[in-house]
Amino acid sequence: MASVLKVDKLDPQSGTALELGTSGDTVSIPSGATLDISASTLTPPATMPASSGINFTALNATNLGSGTVPTARLGTGSASSSVFLAGDSTWIAAGGDNTPAFQAGLSSNQSISSPSTYTKLTCDTELFDTDGTYDNSSNYRWTPAVVGKYYVYCLARFLTGTDFENFQLSIYKNGAAILLRNKRNTHYDSSYIGGIVDCDADDYFEAFIYQDTVGAINVNGDVTQTYFGGYKIIT
Repeated sequence: MASVLKVDKLDPQSGTALELGTSGDTVSIPSGATLDISASTLTPPATMPASSGINFTALNATNLGSGTVPTARLGTGSASSSVFLAGDSTWIAAGGDNTPAFQAGLSSNQSISSPSTYTKLTCDTELFDTDGTYDNSSNYRWTPAVVGKYYVYCLARFLTGTDFENFQLSIYKNGAAILLRNKRNTHYDSSYIGGIVDCDADDYFEAFIYQDTVGAINVNGDVTQTYFGGYKIIT
């Protein structure tokens, strides 16, 4: 039969320690009652019993004397050496990638006619094409298909130095020139152009040459001498 002991204070008889219950017993504090130890020291066991921790609201990480917090408890997603923990508690890649990206070279000499015509460079040998978005067999155009800012460039080298009355190396976007290098009344054997451009999901880029001399000239068919490329800029 349950009994109730009503006292205002319990002191151990020996004056050293007070023990409640015996091993195997359960000592319960009923709902609505408060155990106030705010003015005392609570010494927990080395292994804490299972608890939801829902009321632990002011834990100070500086009080962790040893050990580490598992990465699985720090944020959502998968932790690895290539990601970092963002302010919204998600694991994300550091910095981002400069992709889509490609570079294609000219594998054989290409004749550039003259005058009054723009000839597309037919760079047919891919050195790299991260997303498979460069057409190296028919249109010789790059369609990144990812919105962003891109650096696009082109180098054209001629078989021999040539005296040009008018020479233009251009990069086109959707059929219109957006980057242009123009030379008049000069002698040189190569030309380079490059710049930053905006790109929507359906934009495409091509490289063109215009020249006005006494006749056709040949562009060097060497992938290290004549090439067209581009890559996405991390912003």
